[in-house]
Amino acid sequence: MTPRARRAFFTLILFFTVCAVVGSVMQRKVGAQSSEDESQIRDSIRNFTNVYALVEQNYAEPMTSDKADGAIYDGAIPSMLRVLDPHSNFYDPKAYAKMQEDQRGHYYGVGMVIQQQGNKVYVITPYEGTPSFRAGIRPGDIISAIDGKTASGMTSDLVAKALKGPKGTHVQVTMIRDGQPKPLVFDLIRDEISHPSVDLAYEIHPGVGYIHLAQFQETTAQEVIEAIDSLGNSKGLVLDLRGNPGGLLSQAVEVCDHLLSKGQVIVSQRGRAYPDLVYTANKGNGGKTFPIVVLVNRGTASAAEIVSGALQDHDRALIVGETTFGKGLVQTVFNLSENTGLALTTYHYYTPSGRLIQRNYAGVSLYDYYYNHAGALPSNSTNREVKFTDSGRTVYGGGGITPDEKIETPKSNNFQDELIYKSAFLHFAASYLSNRTVDRDFQVDDTVLKAFKDFLTSEKIPWTEADINGVLDWVKINIKEKIITSQFGQLQGLRVLADWDPQIQKAIGFLPEAQALEDNAHKILAQKAQARGEAAQGVAQQQ
Repeated sequence: MTPRARRAFFTLILFFTVCAVVGSVMQRKVGAQSSEDESQIRDSIRNFTNVYALVEQNYAEPMTSDKADGAIYDGAIPSMLRVLDPHSNFYDPKAYAKMQEDQRGHYYGVGMVIQQQGNKVYVITPYEGTPSFRAGIRPGDIISAIDGKTASGMTSDLVAKALKGPKGTHVQVTMIRDGQPKPLVFDLIRDEISHPSVDLAYEIHPGVGYIHLAQFQETTAQEVIEAIDSLGNSKGLVLDLRGNPGGLLSQAVEVCDHLLSKGQVIVSQRGRAYPDLVYTANKGNGGKTFPIVVLVNRGTASAAEIVSGALQDHDRALIVGETTFGKGLVQTVFNLSENTGLALTTYHYYTPSGRLIQRNYAGVSLYDYYYNHAGALPSNSTNREVKFTDSGRTVYGGGGITPDEKIETPKSNNFQDELIYKSAFLHFAASYLSNRTVDRDFQVDDTVLKAFKDFLTSEKIPWTEADINGVLDWVKINIKEKIITSQFGQLQGLRVLADWDPQIQKAIGFLPEAQALEDNAHKILAQKAQARGEAAQGVAQQQ
């Protein structure tokens, strides 16, 4: 057995041991563990090690390090966890490092998003203020060499690994750019690259703030607080949580703490092995309120659903969009050896009204669970648990957060899918800007549109006038976004999309309803407080 295979095998044994210990602790805390149970666990571990030993010794081909890693990291461990639930997960060294990087919200490198297309790796966008942005690297550039070594045939993962490194170290990147006769060579000095969770925050309409929150990481709450403060005396806020997969629970709690009143419940956790936990707003919003509309979709999950559910249950925000993903399971990450980790479901979480929003996953394939939303129940189903907000509005559990107002995500057609799949807008922008520049007032007129059609023809991407005219506004805004991004940076490109986005515009239109919702909630809470005061006074008089 190779040293690498031995390390992987040791990790597997440690993994099973941790599972056994955790399971034993859980069982003992609920008084159900027996010596027979422990014996069965030990027998199961012994049986697996015997099977692995037989495979390693007798398989028709040598058990190389890659095969050993694959059998353990991609086979044995994930297969066992999938029997439990869709969210218990094992992180091999690569995935574990990526998870920690995502949670920290920063890394050391040159600061650009890259993507592999065929056997080439393209720059999608450099992050503003990073070494790659300052050096003048553009979206659509092709990475042809790193430190003099060809990048031909390298995957995007390998390229990303080569670009990362200690702060202050140099890396030479050679780029092929459309319209340039020779490759461009950039000498970049690696730096700390922040990957903010709030990637866009600005006044989208007079007096109306817009914040897009991409994920929940270590810096999220502070970013949200700073973004809200930067908007000044806002008349309303659209908080966009579409596609937000969640992240750190602690950060979701802190975000809610800044928006709710002191003492209000944010979320509760209930598990089998550990004491129940109830999180409340410790600081509160200090009486500073404004109408909030939260925009969600099927990709809104976990910590993002905690925020949505808490604001909805306390009538603090109007939730609009689509029913969210429905993840009500909480994972605890156990550190294993060799920089690996085990994320094991240890709690269910509940919204302030008592809703468990976890979707059904029994008998559902992983593909259907994540992509087809199999088992999600409609909001009018009699099988869903019914709860009530502070003001008495009906809300549902057991299948995500149901929006107060529906805003459907526009469905794309085959032509749109083909343009996105071929990265047509990215490559057209690189071609268009190869011999010209644009100003901030750039608009896609007939001349630009003709150039785009000619580009599609040259790239052998099928199109008809009917195809383009059927989604003309969408085509124009995507052309504009990519060109503005390339010329002025990612933030300006994101603003172009947000200013146009029909769902965001509809969300803004619901701000009056959000204001009425909060006003009514304040009125009802005041009435309840008065009733409690009168009741207390009556008891005192009787005494």
